[in-house]
Amino acid sequence: MTKPVGPYTPIVRAGDWLIASGQVGIADGALVEGGMAAELEQALTNLENLLAGEGASLADVTKTTVFLTTMDDYAAMNEIYIRRFGDHRPARSAVAVAQLPIGASIEIEASAYTPAS
Repeated sequence: MTKPVGPYTPIVRAGDWLIASGQVGIADGALVEGGMAAELEQALTNLENLLAGEGASLADVTKTTVFLTTMDDYAAMNEIYIRRFGDHRPARSAVAVAQLPIGASIEIEASAYTPAS
């Protein structure tokens, strides 16, 4: 699991819900190179790993919020998002922000419904 960049818990179970904190494109302790596309790929991998640790997957995600430092990346983000989520379409918000932690250009948070065993 990737170490958080702040004082928070990466994923929390609340009954049948998993709430994942925002994920940026960190690998091996540093932001990946390659801009928004590479960062989103890594952020989604990080999200998948968090969900897997709780016995869930992207197919269990019901809602995401995507934070972009520029809406110029919106179309490219959608292409990656569609490829990674497949036919599954969680509810989603996408917002532009002035800045993200560690200089990231994108961050994604998610909620997933997965009944506890």
